[in-house]
Amino acid sequence: MDAMSRSLCHIATTEDAGNRLDALCAARGLYASRSAAARAIEEGRVFVNGATVSKKHAVAAGDTIVYEVDDEPESVVVYGEPIDLDVRFEDEDMLVLSKQIGLVCHPSVDHAHGTLVNALIWHCGEENLCNVQGEEADRLGIVHRLDRDTSGLMLAAKTDEAGCELMAQIQDRAVDRHYIALVHGIMAHDTGMIDAPIARSADERCRMAVRDTPSAREAITTFRVLERFEAGPKDDGYSLIECKLFTGRTHQIRVHMQYTRHPIVGDPVYNAHGPRDARAQLGLRRQFLHSYSIAFEHPTTGEPMAFADNLPQDLQEALDALAERSLGKTDAGREVAELMAASPVPSVEGEVPDE
Repeated sequence: MDAMSRSLCHIATTEDAGNRLDALCAARGLYASRSAAARAIEEGRVFVNGATVSKKHAVAAGDTIVYEVDDEPESVVVYGEPIDLDVRFEDEDMLVLSKQIGLVCHPSVDHAHGTLVNALIWHCGEENLCNVQGEEADRLGIVHRLDRDTSGLMLAAKTDEAGCELMAQIQDRAVDRHYIALVHGIMAHDTGMIDAPIARSADERCRMAVRDTPSAREAITTFRVLERFEAGPKDDGYSLIECKLFTGRTHQIRVHMQYTRHPIVGDPVYNAHGPRDARAQLGLRRQFLHSYSIAFEHPTTGEPMAFADNLPQDLQEALDALAERSLGKTDAGREVAELMAASPVPSVEGEVPDE
């Protein structure tokens, strides 16, 4: 459940005229900070004269600014919990880990405990984790996120200096992130790029969508087809692909693949164009999406670092079920298969909780 929200109104004065919308929202106290205002604008929660606009929009005197604010949620007490972590690298600055499915990255009103932050506090100690995502302890160690039911490699930081440097690398697109996904349908092209901006869905705020609105943010994903599988009586075939993120928008790969009409197998949210027969989901209870490769520079030493991660059991079983329908691996597929064959299999198996 989302936090309860309410809409408030501000009428722009002559003093407000000419100011950027995000700066005005912060200066007038509509939001706690300029970054919070920019985030609300990008999420489509701020309207000027009834329309969504960009954060750079110049306000005019008399403009009616309607803005959504969340009611104050109950405070979340953050503490360490003995949750198993599959740590692939650790030093005094940072960790590389393979996140299991079902693990939310940080606490919220909906998930007050049992998160990656709780696990990191138990593993490292609260005093040994960075806090660069906000003043509260509910983001300790976090520099980027994976969806709850997306598995695989991600980074965490111990010091503020390391956290800021890793976030800067992500912002500068210097962290090379690759995912494995199984999608519905046989993709015609071996490679491609999806350059389509993403914003909150106009119909459901818990969903994202490709939209041509001022609040939409740039989103770029490239893909390579690794293997194709012929169609069956209950499906229209499948394609195993590798995706590379150039931006880090919420649900980016899932939204982009739905946009191309090749939704990810097992995705419970972004699968509107996929076959409706449950058997076409190959028994999966979550999206077939795995962060299998990550490369970056160590935040302190500058040393190049690269890690790869094999498929967890549930995804491998779904892939094995299609083996007899394979139309053959591509050159990229053989390259990735060789890399993954030399990679560890995740040692911590998560479970997708019942909805």
